[in-house]
Amino acid sequence: FLGEQAKKYCRGRGLSAEVWDKRKIESMKLAGLLAVNRGSYEEPRFIKIHYKPAGKPKKKVVLIGKGITFDSGGLSLKPSKSMETMKLDMAGGAAVIAAMSCLPKLGFDIDVTGYVPTTDNLPGDNAQKPGDVIRYRNGKTIEVLNTDAEGRLILADALALGGEQNPDYMINLATLTGACMVALGTQVGGLFSNHQPLADTLLRCAGEAGERL
Repeated sequence: FLGEQAKKYCRGRGLSAEVWDKRKIESMKLAGLLAVNRGSYEEPRFIKIHYKPAGKPKKKVVLIGKGITFDSGGLSLKPSKSMETMKLDMAGGAAVIAAMSCLPKLGFDIDVTGYVPTTDNLPGDNAQKPGDVIRYRNGKTIEVLNTDAEGRLILADALALGGEQNPDYMINLATLTGACMVALGTQVGGLFSNHQPLADTLLRCAGEAGERL
């Protein structure tokens, strides 16, 4: 369904959307998305949206959004109360799809690629286990200690793909931890960056848009 929304709304001059099925995901060696999806009966999808401006782009940007459509925690099962709202765990992915859909109207001279890895996270009979090791397409490995930390596993695939483009900026949107809400409340997003000028710009734009960071 999320892939269908991307195709529906991400159209227009310079904008295109692809939705990769499981076979394509396997061929691209997106090991984190495949690992999280192992407990599910539904196949994963990987959404790629690209905006190419009419003229020569001044910068290249990658936007990445977490697309966990339901998060049970996997074998590291959440308590029932914590599971009730977990259809919202794809909010980062939805934000990226929405942002990409606006680019033809805004007419930026920036090349933008949006990535949304998407699956649910369930404790099926083939689910990944704590102690599993995942090897990513860039050769790095991750040891899974808690299957409820699934978001970073699927985002790592998109970060590896995005890094191959050598972009000027990569911006990642995710519902990664409830501890952020403990620290900041439910109306403010936590911003972490290794590039202070970009962080300052995002903080300023967030204030102007009424989306506090």
